[in-house]
Amino acid sequence: MRSWVEISLGQIRANFRAVRALVGESVEVMPVVKADAYRHGAVAVSHALESEGARWLAVSNVEEGCLLRQSGIQSRILVMADFLEDERDALATQSLTPVIHSLEDLSAVRVPYHLKIDTGMNRLGTRAEPDEIARAVAATPVPLEGLMTHFASSGNYESQQTEQQLQRFEAVIEGLRRAGITPRYIHSCATTPVAYRRREAWGNLVRPGHAVYGYVSPARGAPARALHVAPALTWKVTVLEVKDVEVGGLIGYGGIHRAAQPMRIAVVAAGYADGIPHRLGRQDLAGARRLQAGFHLHLRRLRRPPPRSAGKSESDRR
Repeated sequence: MRSWVEISLGQIRANFRAVRALVGESVEVMPVVKADAYRHGAVAVSHALESEGARWLAVSNVEEGCLLRQSGIQSRILVMADFLEDERDALATQSLTPVIHSLEDLSAVRVPYHLKIDTGMNRLGTRAEPDEIARAVAATPVPLEGLMTHFASSGNYESQQTEQQLQRFEAVIEGLRRAGITPRYIHSCATTPVAYRRREAWGNLVRPGHAVYGYVSPARGAPARALHVAPALTWKVTVLEVKDVEVGGLIGYGGIHRAAQPMRIAVVAAGYADGIPHRLGRQDLAGARRLQAGFHLHLRRLRRPPPRSAGKSESDRR
């Protein structure tokens, strides 16, 4: 093979355990497996997480949820983003839990649901006042199982937006309590508030996405990161050729790199066509410095030169 990826289900399990250990037994962990589990393979990843004890999984749409049910997944599945008119029956027949984003849609709900509150991100979710939300929920015969929101700037601790969103969310929770409505699940956060231990954002359920696959984005002005995970995906490519370049030799289109000293470079079988952006040129990755990407190939300087033979594989962590 020229270029391929390898997924470690063992690492995905370990990342899930790391999240669960951090939040504690009182907080449910709902891994997000939307978009084919971020292209890690939703079916295999979901079975691995279910075997690890995940009682909930989150997907984007009904189609993704149906695929998991057809593969034998028994865990609860939350459909976060949307469902079309002709997909309503599948929510019941496939035991999927919908997220409702507007009070007008409550009249069509036939299964227990989660209601999303738009607290300031201005995407999906209702912006109705707390008392209006409480009246609409009370008038709906199907039970409200969960209340949720989504943060716009959870990775920026120098901004007050997350605190403002939490205040709006708490106002809705309190409005429901006054009406005698207590959802079983309260959830608002994904990877970042978990990783940096922003406990007030956890509720009793968290929805880690990137963390399950081994990634935590840097956060501005945040405390020390408390969650430590590792990537589950390894990208491997075949080395097509290894060659030596003399001092002053120009490398790649436009002579983008001039050898300041004798160097050994590798030509590997991955380029634009495989998703390597040109802007990543000249960056250090996985023990070698990338010099330039082409459409099907890219060049890398080897820090620890191997023997001059082709057909070997290198791996990039992604």
